[in-house]
Amino acid sequence: MLESPSIQTDTVKALQEFLSAPKKVAITMHHNPDADALGSALGLARYLKKKGHQPTVISPSVYPAFLEWLPQENEVIVFEESKTEEIKQIIDSCDLVAYLDFSVPSRMEALEPLFCSVDKPSLLLDHHIAPSMKGTFHFWDQEAAATAQLVYRLIAAMGDLPLLDPHIGEAIYAGIVTDTGSFKYPSTSREVHEIAGHLIDIGVPTSTIHYRIYDNNSENRLRLLGYLLSEKLRVLPELRTAYFTLSAEEQERFSSEKGDTEGFVNYALSIRNIVFAAIFMEKEGKTKISFRSIGDFPVNEFAQAHFNGGGHKNAAGGASYASLEETEKLFLSLLPKYKEQLLTVKR
Repeated sequence: MLESPSIQTDTVKALQEFLSAPKKVAITMHHNPDADALGSALGLARYLKKKGHQPTVISPSVYPAFLEWLPQENEVIVFEESKTEEIKQIIDSCDLVAYLDFSVPSRMEALEPLFCSVDKPSLLLDHHIAPSMKGTFHFWDQEAAATAQLVYRLIAAMGDLPLLDPHIGEAIYAGIVTDTGSFKYPSTSREVHEIAGHLIDIGVPTSTIHYRIYDNNSENRLRLLGYLLSEKLRVLPELRTAYFTLSAEEQERFSSEKGDTEGFVNYALSIRNIVFAAIFMEKEGKTKISFRSIGDFPVNEFAQAHFNGGGHKNAAGGASYASLEETEKLFLSLLPKYKEQLLTVKR
């Protein structure tokens, strides 16, 4: 694994030397963390703890309830205004800051000034395109399926695979299985399957993890999904596009909680002959958007060009400060410009 472009031998040796004595490590991730962000952070934290270090995981915001089973999840410090001083003290007193699953400072949102105001050695592991951050110890690979894959690579490169236990494995597997769409996205490489196989060998209960993530719905979430599919799905076959819109009032009507809409956009993409899908939601005073695509249509470029966003080629996000209705109108006005490109995508 040392041949990987994200795991350079010299950087690994430098990190090994840096971690040769106990260190305090502050680990953070992007706002609204998903299973890859939280799983990567918790997996790295447990590994570092087994090496004799003192890691603290800090999340910029709350995360979905379906991730609360992750090992040591209860030890995560979730940012809120009342905890600003506590978090500042943790960052100020640490020896290393670790940034996982993002490489643009603004993705930390409220935590950005707290982390960026200190000059500390840093560890960065990420697989998103166009990074604007550079870690002292930098492990970045946009071809990787998940940041959790990079955590595994790093542990392997450090010569510490014998330290992997089922708890570390559960956190890594959660990140990999979600960011690969249960191993169906094009980023699912042979290496990904080999890692999954090793995790099974050490006792990671993969079927249980699938159940906890994908088959652990609240009644309200299912009713919201039913409403979206029956009332809010709009299909544009001539543009091979389908999308949903979801207002704040509709979310409140179904008592929607954080994470409830996770994966909904994929239902639109699953329609025969559709290659581009989106969901537009009123959130926190703006319209938040998730884009998905199949094949060679780069939704990250679309999101960056029009909706202040970015991400991966086939999975990206964006935001608009216009109303939900105005954002939808803008989206519809843009689609004809991409018609030729959408019509040529192979599915």
